[in-house]
Amino acid sequence: MTNVQDVIDHLTDSVGPIENTVDILKFGDPNTRITGIATTFMATHQAIQQAVEVGANLLITHEGAFYSHHDSDLLTHDPVFEGKLKAIEQAGLAIYRFHDHIHRYQPDGITAALVKALRWQPYIEKQLLISTLLKLPKRPLKVLSDYVKTTLKLPFVRVQGDLSMPCSRVGLLVGYRGGGQTALPLFEKENLDLIITGEGPEWETPEYVRDAIDQGKHKALMVLGHSESESPGMKALAEGLKIKFPNIPIHFISNQPLFQVI
Repeated sequence: MTNVQDVIDHLTDSVGPIENTVDILKFGDPNTRITGIATTFMATHQAIQQAVEVGANLLITHEGAFYSHHDSDLLTHDPVFEGKLKAIEQAGLAIYRFHDHIHRYQPDGITAALVKALRWQPYIEKQLLISTLLKLPKRPLKVLSDYVKTTLKLPFVRVQGDLSMPCSRVGLLVGYRGGGQTALPLFEKENLDLIITGEGPEWETPEYVRDAIDQGKHKALMVLGHSESESPGMKALAEGLKIKFPNIPIHFISNQPLFQVI
């Protein structure tokens, strides 16, 4: 018999305890026997419903369920918050937040899965704590952007730069790592042509790239979206759990795109 705590132990043992982690069992009893597992990037209302539909009683989510990194209680009396809380309680789901540990795998489990999804493992030049640096076959930014969009099956990517500019040296920063503090030093220190990231404040890295372009420097930025950059990691997690727990039905639940292109 496999219970919720058995799965949590499997996920965290290789890293060990992390101080002040957000990785906690947010809902449910650790001793509950598992009948099915679902993984997802974000425990949206829809993802919770889908987990129930596929028969899962443990939902492993990368990001929090309540609209902030630390799931603050600022919205305790908000009707949307209460509606989601009611849906979780009615479903009887155990929900485990799995964020910090997977990012501390060696290599980072989320970044490694994105590299694999893009079939770029042969081009890894350096793996840093929060980024992976690649030396790709040189190709125009437009060609590279089309490849990423098609390969990841994304409705769109946001690109900044001359679309004819040849790109080879690329920095990959998943999730919210596209801010200036993390991204900007890489451009100069690692001589990057392009940074591909999930998201970050628009007044930081994008404005740096805009000034670089206006100064005639060959720099570019590609923004995938937070979910789009990290969902491959949660999909890969589901595949790994299938190997470890072959007798438990395990599913990956893909979140719908957050924005529409109109």
